[in-house]
Amino acid sequence: MKVTKTNIEGLLIIEPDVYGDGRGYFFESFSKKRYEKFGLRCDFVQDNISKSKKGTIRGLHYQVSEKAQGKLCQVIIGKVLDVAVDIRFGSPSFGKHFAHILDSEKKTQIWIPPGLAHGFSVLSDEAIFSYKCTEYYSKEHERTILYNDPDLNINWQVENPIISEKDLNAKRLKEIDKDFFFIPEQTNL
Repeated sequence: MKVTKTNIEGLLIIEPDVYGDGRGYFFESFSKKRYEKFGLRCDFVQDNISKSKKGTIRGLHYQVSEKAQGKLCQVIIGKVLDVAVDIRFGSPSFGKHFAHILDSEKKTQIWIPPGLAHGFSVLSDEAIFSYKCTEYYSKEHERTILYNDPDLNINWQVENPIISEKDLNAKRLKEIDKDFFFIPEQTNL
């Protein structure tokens, strides 16, 4: 397994060891013991799977307070552009985003720590997206940042995006509350 740090502290790219042969492939999508060796110490409480068609953008979502979530994301079928935005006030990368293609061929994962907003766009005909969460979903604690906020300048790599009403009515980054503050000692690595 290879773990790579990104330009946003705590955000990690994980490349699991994949074993393939004429029958197909096998890989460990999560092993607490193995991931802890790489500094990813967390308890997952909920797994989510979504199916979306080409051009769909979901996000940018996050949860606040005691319901803040860390997410371990991967694509089961298809290809997406996965995007995370640092919303930790005081962070050297506050307001910056990181985008990375996740697909079912490479089986790469991305770890998104609490304090980052998350979303993805679907680049293949359809995608099945899976993510493990460190906290349960809470509608009351859920927040959304506008996917096309000009201050973020994210290239989602889709034309004529399909967006939910909730995501279309989201706040801009400059309008969000100060729910997260950057403290380097709190990162996982």
